[in-house]
Amino acid sequence: MSRTVAGHDERRWRPRLAAAGALAAFASVVAAAPAEAAPDYSLAATNFAGTQIALHEGVLGTARVDPAGQTLGHDVSGHQGPVDWAAAAGAGAKFTYVKATEGTGFLNPQFIGQYNGAHTAGLIRGAYHFARPDISGGAEQAEYFIAHGGGWGPDGKTLPGALDIEYNPYGDVCYGKSAADMTAWITDFTRTYLAKAKRSALIYTSTSWWKRCTGNTNRFGNTDPLWLARYAPEIGELPAGWDKQSIWQFARGGGLPGDQNYYNGPIGRVEALAKG
Repeated sequence: MSRTVAGHDERRWRPRLAAAGALAAFASVVAAAPAEAAPDYSLAATNFAGTQIALHEGVLGTARVDPAGQTLGHDVSGHQGPVDWAAAAGAGAKFTYVKATEGTGFLNPQFIGQYNGAHTAGLIRGAYHFARPDISGGAEQAEYFIAHGGGWGPDGKTLPGALDIEYNPYGDVCYGKSAADMTAWITDFTRTYLAKAKRSALIYTSTSWWKRCTGNTNRFGNTDPLWLARYAPEIGELPAGWDKQSIWQFARGGGLPGDQNYYNGPIGRVEALAKG
């Protein structure tokens, strides 16, 4: 005969007690597990194209003034605040890039005013995304960028979006990724941008970072225009795969707000890039 407890058959209540104990143990483990840390955007308001390149690689001199066949432009981000675009145009700016986003959780609060202000002043303008491969995938960040100002339209005044991929301001310079994983991340971003925006994104980087963090892959030279950062009298060595740069960011400051750039060709080439 089976034993009973308070008039109940032991064979019926023992499995129920065991199950209840297991649920209680599981609940205590879940309650004790630490919450996943939120992505760190503490530096996002001051991160901009080249901020980490200048820090890691230095400023090696000043580019020659107005080289023949080059078109002067610049790039800005939120830390510049409102920009006097009429003055920038008067100082010779023909094109500009404006930071739109970082990762999947930061929007430049000045973006709309800066982006539309450049257009009103007659500059050809585009948007760029500060990459955070440590936070989420390349495809996800491309979609976030496009959804928040990084798209392209055939108005003749909008440049295709640019991916700013450089030294990590929050930790390991390669975001904890191997060269193969970093190459795959950039591939996911650029493929998604092309599929969604119908244009190839520019890639902004430095040769030293590219060698260190992608293994100097030549994968993108035939698909994505190069925007190279190097603060020196000459542009120097290019990353593998590219035989020329489209844009050279040659100085951290100068006659225009933000960073100084040359497009590698006359204004007609800038217009052609905008028109697609």
